[in-house]
Amino acid sequence: MEEADKSWSEAPVSRRAFVGSAVIGSAIAAAAGVFYPLARYLLPESKSGGGKKETYTVALNEVHVGEARFFTFKRRPALLIRKSDTELVALSAVCTHLGCIVKYHEESKQLLCPCHGAKYDQNGRVLGGPAPKPLTAYNARIEAGTIVVEEA
Repeated sequence: MEEADKSWSEAPVSRRAFVGSAVIGSAIAAAAGVFYPLARYLLPESKSGGGKKETYTVALNEVHVGEARFFTFKRRPALLIRKSDTELVALSAVCTHLGCIVKYHEESKQLLCPCHGAKYDQNGRVLGGPAPKPLTAYNARIEAGTIVVEEA
């Protein structure tokens, strides 16, 4: 039994040093967990691709008048609404309140957030609820029988 006690006492790291290192490591991990998402939120995304704008295309006959189509744009959910034969609206589908995905209601022609009740009109403007700002809009146009969506 004395040999076991002796090996612990001759260990290169004391218990106090180990616990201190564990506490410091935990504090660093907690700080990274807080500051990484904050930095991602505050700092703009880098524009990769040499300045080339991202685009999304879909055949005009695939989106009927009065319908909405969800798609992925800039790695995030987006929504394309065909209001008439010539009028289109493309918006981010991410609520500006807490980032939930909005749902399009054809009857009321509104975008509703299922999480906290934010309401937007078809152009992304806030109609009610806790949303602090309108939805991000993208450029949408009809070009040779195709709908083209690109960054504004």
